[in-house]
Amino acid sequence: MKVYVHLMDAGVWDAAFMDDVVVPATSATACLEGRYIHGLTGEKITVRRCRHHDVDAVLGLWELARSQHASTPDRREDVERLVEGSPAALLVAESAEQVVGAVIAGWDGWRGNIHRLAVLDEHRRRGIGLKLTHAAEDYLRERGAGRVTALVAYDDEAVGSFWDAAGYPQDTAIGRRVRNI
Repeated sequence: MKVYVHLMDAGVWDAAFMDDVVVPATSATACLEGRYIHGLTGEKITVRRCRHHDVDAVLGLWELARSQHASTPDRREDVERLVEGSPAALLVAESAEQVVGAVIAGWDGWRGNIHRLAVLDEHRRRGIGLKLTHAAEDYLRERGAGRVTALVAYDDEAVGSFWDAAGYPQDTAIGRRVRNI
């Protein structure tokens, strides 16, 4: 059963990240058909699009989980612009009405990118990062992405191990070139 809802903030119809439908689920696809998913511990986790009132929690999470490789600041205006109307999605994982994880599913109309995945330390190793990853993949797949890239630092072994386990091997043939503008 796929349910379509109108996302008031974005002004579009979307099959994902509903606010009013609750269907217990055990897979990422089911997560999109009903927004509640259960982690490895049985904890109720909600994966949904970020709302304006979540911005402070997301910024706080990113500050706690900030990689030493991050070179640009996290700015409120950037996150609010992402929440307001970007074709990308900022997704959050919520437990007991607290944002415990977040990820950006970036979409340029051709390719998908996953970045800024973070889970609070006390909620790690419960499957939340993987649930956010699957939700980001589903969001991007529904927009037409056939390939997704995860932005990960080369020398971060713990993070690299997560992405390897999630099915994202390191691409040794293609690297990034970056310029701040």
